[in-house]
Amino acid sequence: MKYLKLLAVAALFVSGCQMNNGTIKLTMEDKEILSELNSQFILNYITQNAVAHSEIIHSDFVCIENSGRIIGRKVYLKNWETDYQNSGVDTFYHTDEDIRIFGDMALVRSKSVYSLERNGERYTGASIYTDTYIREDGKWRCVQAQMTPLK
Repeated sequence: MKYLKLLAVAALFVSGCQMNNGTIKLTMEDKEILSELNSQFILNYITQNAVAHSEIIHSDFVCIENSGRIIGRKVYLKNWETDYQNSGVDTFYHTDEDIRIFGDMALVRSKSVYSLERNGERYTGASIYTDTYIREDGKWRCVQAQMTPLK
């Protein structure tokens, strides 16, 4: 009997389920939603779509930029309208996505990779970012984004 219980728990774990305080909670749907939001986050940046971006960030959103500067939602969205264009970046994508869910809070970590040309030379770079999401009224919204440049 113990073997069957152990086998059942292992099967649930492997299939994308999570054991929390003795209850089993399916997380695959949430992971898919958060992954889509992560992709939307990047697309909104490239297309400079502040209106669509406003829908996926929390009303109390803050961003911790590469420099360590903390900016609030209003300034962040205003900058969002021109940041990609002003950066000179011509290639930008995310990879190495890792999503960790803790009840109604989730951490979405990825690496963003970019390239640009300046003064006839090609540059590439990358940052690791972590976006913190909370689920309110059944919807995931990003409450904080933090970027760390890779050196």
